[in-house]
Amino acid sequence: MTDDRMTEHDDLTPWFTAGRDEMGQASGDWLARMEAMALAEQPTPAVAPALGGAGATARGWLREALGQLGGWPAMAGLAAACVTGIWIGAVAPSDWTGSVASDESVSAAEPASAYDYAMLGL
Repeated sequence: MTDDRMTEHDDLTPWFTAGRDEMGQASGDWLARMEAMALAEQPTPAVAPALGGAGATARGWLREALGQLGGWPAMAGLAAACVTGIWIGAVAPSDWTGSVASDESVSAAEPASAYDYAMLGL
């Protein structure tokens, strides 16, 4: 549409130029009413509670930290991850230690496979 060589809409060119020449400006009254309507639709921000002071409770920091982390669902996920990490660290399965030392795992971790050697002609 932005290509100057396109001439399929030449019959509409006078209408487009006339529309560009007669571009009207919005009145100040209309803009003020539109701004007032837009501001009326926006929600008013809630007043943040004061931190510290005489009204602060001992559990205030815990509630704030819980809210910052994402609430109780996030805390449940963190607790599950911690318990799983401690469990795997304390009770390591015997299969993990045996598989690292075997020759099969070394050949599986080798970057060049038998197909690569065959393609190289080795």
